[in-house]
Amino acid sequence: MFLVTGGAGFIGSNLVAGLLEAGMGPVVVSDWLGTDQKWRNLAHHLIDDVVPPEDLEHWLASAGNRPEAVLHMGAISSTTATDADAVTEHNFRSSKRLWRWCANHKRPFVYASSAATYGDGGAGFNDDSAPEALRNLKPLNLYGWSKHWFDRWAMDQIVRSQERPPFWAGLKFFNVYGPNEYHKDDMQSIVAKNYRVVASGGTVKLFQSHRPGYEHGGQLRDFVYVKDCVDVALWLLRQQPESGLYNVGTGEARSFRALVEALTAACGQPPRIEYVPMPEALRPRYQYFTEARMTKLRQAGYNEPFHSIEEGVWDYVEHYLSQPDPYR
Repeated sequence: MFLVTGGAGFIGSNLVAGLLEAGMGPVVVSDWLGTDQKWRNLAHHLIDDVVPPEDLEHWLASAGNRPEAVLHMGAISSTTATDADAVTEHNFRSSKRLWRWCANHKRPFVYASSAATYGDGGAGFNDDSAPEALRNLKPLNLYGWSKHWFDRWAMDQIVRSQERPPFWAGLKFFNVYGPNEYHKDDMQSIVAKNYRVVASGGTVKLFQSHRPGYEHGGQLRDFVYVKDCVDVALWLLRQQPESGLYNVGTGEARSFRALVEALTAACGQPPRIEYVPMPEALRPRYQYFTEARMTKLRQAGYNEPFHSIEEGVWDYVEHYLSQPDPYR
């Protein structure tokens, strides 16, 4: 049995699918399903149970040693979140409780960190787990700070020789896109937000550049397909190389314009792009460049290729967005 927190969410539900497709069941999900269509992220798969997050501690107390591992994807993931108390509880304190459960029960712990921990990228995008390297990172928002806080706390446990899971990995996800992100509203990828616009021959709006050296739409991100994220997480769970933080990206920054061009090509449409001014309040904290340094994961032995944006977007459009049922 595997426990996936946030298992009805975007990356979490894809992990549930990956586990079950690999014959690594049964799977228990901890999440809230709410009153919208989020439940459809789980509808294709037979899951063992859905445990509300407020009941998870009690469930774990009664579960004994049955969970073989915990994959902790549950969090308040909005980069515009402002309730610091709620973010602290859901993103930091809940992670500590699961870490300690895995340490006490000798179970692997794989959790979602984020590339948001790198802030404006001024300190680079190197997934160095050393405390002195982590101290140099300055996240730009509450979400990134909460993830960084737990990364630093985990490393502090190691430095102080406190109890730790037999294997643990914090996954610094970069700009993830793919099926089952439809409930995320404004946090959806540009691909998901604009598929219907592009498919109907409409125009996509991208931000103008307000920084020298970057063309309009030329802001760069490391866009990574969610299926690659799942493959990395499951490989780490199986192989259990050195514990620590691992970047999960392609290692190649691509522009927003290139992403839209991949979407229009997948839809059989010419690119139609309008560049609009970036809101002034966003400009001081807008990232113009992110790119995962993937040396650590490669040196750990992960040799699988990552989807290019052309490959990933085509798969997303062909097998999900264009289908009557777009869920994985």
